Amino acid sequence: MTSIRLMASRHSAFYSPLICLIAGGFLEKEGLVGEYHVVEPGGSSGGAVAEGRMDVAQAAVSASWPALDRGEKPAFAQFAQINRYDGFFIAAREPDPDFSWDKLLNGRFLHVHGGQPEAMLRFGAHRQGVDLADVDDIKSAGGNEMVAQWTNGEGDYFHEQGAFPQQLEHDGQGHIVASVGEAVGPVAFSSLVCRWDWPDTDDARRFAAAYRATREWVNTADPVEVARAEASFFPDMAESAIASAVGFYQDLGTWDGGIEVEPELYDAALDVFEHSGMVGSRHPYDDVVVPPPER
Repeated sequence: MTSIRLMASRHSAFYSPLICLIAGGFLEKEGLVGEYHVVEPGGSSGGAVAEGRMDVAQAAVSASWPALDRGEKPAFAQFAQINRYDGFFIAAREPDPDFSWDKLLNGRFLHVHGGQPEAMLRFGAHRQGVDLADVDDIKSAGGNEMVAQWTNGEGDYFHEQGAFPQQLEHDGQGHIVASVGEAVGPVAFSSLVCRWDWPDTDDARRFAAAYRATREWVNTADPVEVARAEASFFPDMAESAIASAVGFYQDLGTWDGGIEVEPELYDAALDVFEHSGMVGSRHPYDDVVVPPPER
């Protein structure tokens, strides 16, 4: 069987449609086998695709804009959507059913700095009447590093994708109080990228068929079943924490609709990045996105 090399730029249950291509056996049904990789610190998943080291990678439409800002063609094409909402949560040390975003001003906020996570957080905070610049923040790369910081007592609030906050709840070390996705609204958050010539190949058409089936299954299956399928990809997390994150994402509509990158959500992502001054102009959709391969 043909091997498809996949790379994630962040490893979390938020990307279950990518992980379950392998974990759920969907690639094999199309005569393909998957290799799953996570980008190394300082690396670029899109860059790995452009260099031919990976076939498909998880990125975001925003990853194509720096090249366009320089007057260059992006090194990779965006061909399918993964998530149509931001997948980050805010957790606190104690339960707070009356949480409002202005409470972030009263404590230290351990949040992911830089790039799209910060741009989305800044935009979501703005929509809730808070300027992120006014928050007493603690820098973190996120993931296990952030969990270690939190466990060591750093911060009053915590910002990460599922299922890290759900695992904190499972361990009695935190309580989810807000969803950044709910604050931002629908947006082209993360997508799949490939080389510009790859969508015309038979491998791409088979991959896209497998991905359509995977994303539909992840969106509609019992979250416990999804968590069980991908549990080996998260050996340090409880299946119940993964299931909780998957269930929330399903209810939010994170994986609703088809796999094409929706133009209106592309425009919403431009709005987010313009708010933070992180894009030079409103680059045309067709300079970034290609249609998903069809049989």
